[in-house]
Amino acid sequence: MADEAIFLLLHNEMVAGLYRAAEQGEGENGRCTTKLESMGFRVGQGLIERFTKDTARFKDELDIMKFICKDFWTTVFKKQIDNLRTNHQGIYVLQDNKFRLLTQISAGKQYLEHAPKYLAFTCGLIRGGLSNLGIKSIVTAEVSSMPACKFQVMIQKM
Repeated sequence: MADEAIFLLLHNEMVAGLYRAAEQGEGENGRCTTKLESMGFRVGQGLIERFTKDTARFKDELDIMKFICKDFWTTVFKKQIDNLRTNHQGIYVLQDNKFRLLTQISAGKQYLEHAPKYLAFTCGLIRGGLSNLGIKSIVTAEVSSMPACKFQVMIQKM
């Protein structure tokens, strides 16, 4: 439980610190999102390396996505992804109905516009994990009602 609280506080401080620096003229808001996504990418690479060191090779792309939704998500966010959908052509949608990084700011609709700030790190986390498993991807997130969110993963063929 303490690990989770520390992670949530660290994540909130990363987001706040980067955007505070941008407001003081040390950067742009768009660059803040890119920095958060880059941080998440590196963390995702490291975590996947650690989590899969004793795991058998994955058969295909779908097995990798199932691993991300079950094992990876459970380790990082203490729950599985609620829904995984695919069109079997390289696009996957991961839905989390109660995303932990949004629960603290989900008190009202006025915070909906701030949600993308809190999702950039996780987009990088997913992309970094997939990258280390040999899958190049583009990950985007959308929030229609807080604290639920959807992560869309588009696999890029190499």
